Amino acid sequence: MVHEAEAPPTELKSPKHWIIGDPLPTEKLEGQLLPKHLALPIFASDPLSSVAYAPQELLMILTIGGLAFLSFAPWVALAVIVLLVTVVASYRQLIRAYPSGGGDYEVANRNLGEKAGLVVASALLVDYIMTVVVSVASGVDNIISAFPELNPFRVEIAVVFVIILAAVNLRGVSESSKAFALPTYLFIGSVFVMIVVGLTRTAFGDAPIAESAAFGVGAESLTQAGIILLLLRSFASGCSALTGVEAISNGVPAFRRPKIRNAQATLTLMGGIAIVLFAGLTALALIANVHYAENPCQLIGWTDCATEPQPSLMAQVAAATFGGDTVFFYVIQVATALVLLLAANTAFNGFPLLGSVLARDGYAPKSLSTRGDRLIYSNGVVILALAASVILVVFQANLTVLIQLYIIGVFVSFTVGQTGMVRHWMAELGRLRHPASKATSSSKGSSRSKASARSKASKARADADAKPLSPAAIWRALAINALGAVMTAVVLIVVTVTKFTHGAWIVFVMMPILFFLMLGVNRYYRDVEKEIAVDPTTTFGAAGDHAIVLVGRMQKPTLKALDYAIAARHASIEAVHVSIDDDETKRLKKDWVKQNIHVKLRVLSSPYRDLSHPLMEYIKSRREQFGAEVITVYLPQYIVGHWWENLLHNHKSRRIRQKLLLVHGVTVALVPWLLDSSDLLYGRRSRPLPGQDRRGEPVRPVPRRQLAETPAKRRR
Repeated sequence: MVHEAEAPPTELKSPKHWIIGDPLPTEKLEGQLLPKHLALPIFASDPLSSVAYAPQELLMILTIGGLAFLSFAPWVALAVIVLLVTVVASYRQLIRAYPSGGGDYEVANRNLGEKAGLVVASALLVDYIMTVVVSVASGVDNIISAFPELNPFRVEIAVVFVIILAAVNLRGVSESSKAFALPTYLFIGSVFVMIVVGLTRTAFGDAPIAESAAFGVGAESLTQAGIILLLLRSFASGCSALTGVEAISNGVPAFRRPKIRNAQATLTLMGGIAIVLFAGLTALALIANVHYAENPCQLIGWTDCATEPQPSLMAQVAAATFGGDTVFFYVIQVATALVLLLAANTAFNGFPLLGSVLARDGYAPKSLSTRGDRLIYSNGVVILALAASVILVVFQANLTVLIQLYIIGVFVSFTVGQTGMVRHWMAELGRLRHPASKATSSSKGSSRSKASARSKASKARADADAKPLSPAAIWRALAINALGAVMTAVVLIVVTVTKFTHGAWIVFVMMPILFFLMLGVNRYYRDVEKEIAVDPTTTFGAAGDHAIVLVGRMQKPTLKALDYAIAARHASIEAVHVSIDDDETKRLKKDWVKQNIHVKLRVLSSPYRDLSHPLMEYIKSRREQFGAEVITVYLPQYIVGHWWENLLHNHKSRRIRQKLLLVHGVTVALVPWLLDSSDLLYGRRSRPLPGQDRRGEPVRPVPRRQLAETPAKRRR
């Protein structure tokens, strides 16, 4: 057992440990849990940072119809704020009811059934991937706004940032939260100061004016139906400000106790800050007359639109408020770029946690539920980084294109999750009216996953010291979640209609693929469990114990394998050589006699030069002759210290092993032979100095003939 004071031995350190740090013992898991001031930047950086691009997307869509349509912006922004307040209030209820970390997935799975849960899970997985993609692309966009000469390297910069984020997260939750706290708070503070300064200047008659205010906008002609569709599309783009709200409900287990209270407080604080920044930045952009077009060449009067990237809305507002060459301007740009890049961290925490819950319930590979050296679900972090990098490369980190793939998944999970919460509260009211039904579950999912979820939820509520809700509180929670379900369903329809032809159809392809993959994984695990379960008809027993030592040439690894087999004292033992070269076989027979080995050497002919097939056929014929005996095949295997050494060996042992494992009644014993280079595995030099003893000591210093006599006689 590793004690807290112990550090891993120096010689066992690898390049991985230099990057992510030394492994942490399991008892330090509690120390990795987050207080509220660190949980805010790590879980809320996504919704907080979305104020950097949500107002931009909202205004950009309105300008398609011309500058006159900007008069609708305050009302569209107000609708987004009302929706944000409703969603935050709804998720406060969800955190209290399901604090085990499953979030919308657990709610849907337990209250609406397995398939509804998988719909939510597939939507959230897609949304987490897109969160990383859009946040990084937007961050790179703001960097390029300050340094336009970096535009040709947009994709490379984005992928590098994804790799950096993954590496930081692999160091652990506690360390990543400390690294991300300062940029998040710097962004909140700097944008708040900019809003205050801009509004103060406006109040004193010196309103900031953006450089793009001098440009007109080439408007498209719209019918009355087109006007309504444009407003709805603008609202849908502004709703990107809601992304990431669900991450706190998925990350409740990462909070310090009392978990529920701390998670709810963090969610409320996040919602309040996001509303202030979103409303303030939208107002300031309208005051400064920022003209942001979907295509820069729509701006009438801008002659360099084809060669220069359009400055982001945040950059234009900062330049109008502080001046484009001031320290404050660059502080805003750096803080915005950092927080947008770090907003991806919300997904780097939510994706692995959701993956671990899915793996626990049997809908994802079990490897996603394994904690790495730093007590995080490292496999989930790696998978997310790979998926995000691929999408950034395919779409060339183009924010305008990528934003169309965004928020579909999150509103699917919002709608289904809130509907599940309505079902949950109705069931709670039913239990209050009929106390005898408390033991009856309203869930339609599998009994095993429901029992597991109930036990985890109960433990989480106990950790948080949650008190039972009164009937009035349940009715209030029911009303909040019902309102949230209706509003998010309406928004989901709007988002789907307005974004589908602009690229959102890709999300509707990805989600069913993930849905059926998870369903297939669950069916596979279920079938395997059924297959390996103990039953009264399957019995085990062996009539004998036979050992086969596979011999190629007379070498030290062969003799070591032979010694191991003899020392195990099997009922019978023989050496088997598969002959593919007659000269080599004759040489082996002579060496066998010369070494005075008293174990029978059996030679199997292989006319087609295949080593495994003759051996497998011989084993099958032996089992038919001698009955159900256990046959142990001893295989020597080289252990090397350099990766390139693996390329220089022909891997015959591995190929034979893989085929032997398919034969009933066979056990494969690998006998390692450590080459001198294997010392590198322990941090020492690769070769001994001249005159030093080399490897190759036998298992025990006893003559081989003496060891062989007793088993051989017993076999005869």
